[in-house]
Amino acid sequence: MNRQNSPSCLSLFRHMINRRILLSGAGTLLAQTMLSTVQAQGGRNVVLQHDLPDVDLKDWSVTAVEVSYAPGESSPAHRHPGITIVYVLEGEIRSKVGDGPETTYTVGQMFLETPNQLHGVSRNASNTKPAKFLALLLAPKGKPLTTPA
Repeated sequence: MNRQNSPSCLSLFRHMINRRILLSGAGTLLAQTMLSTVQAQGGRNVVLQHDLPDVDLKDWSVTAVEVSYAPGESSPAHRHPGITIVYVLEGEIRSKVGDGPETTYTVGQMFLETPNQLHGVSRNASNTKPAKFLALLLAPKGKPLTTPA
């Protein structure tokens, strides 16, 4: 058996392909969601730039969740086991992640949560209008995506 076809090379190749598929799938979903915002502004618009933690994505998956808050609605403090990327689709979302300040995010804005970071505040900033966001949760397979604080 030559080296190119050895089981370890094939395993490494499959791992690299799976990681690329995962990341490109998440990137494609996020890009499609943001495309209308960028097109409306007529050019390139950096919506989020954030350093990522040093994690191994082996045996991870990505889940996209659309969350809707009625006027004044909120979620209790919680944590996510992986990386969570949030994009506001409608209304205004009030959020406090980790040691950062409590911030209001509007349509087209984003924020990021790193693994197990406390998400202490998550609520609709308005008492009269609904709010909605898209959360991309990258997490180890088999772990709950959200746990109470």
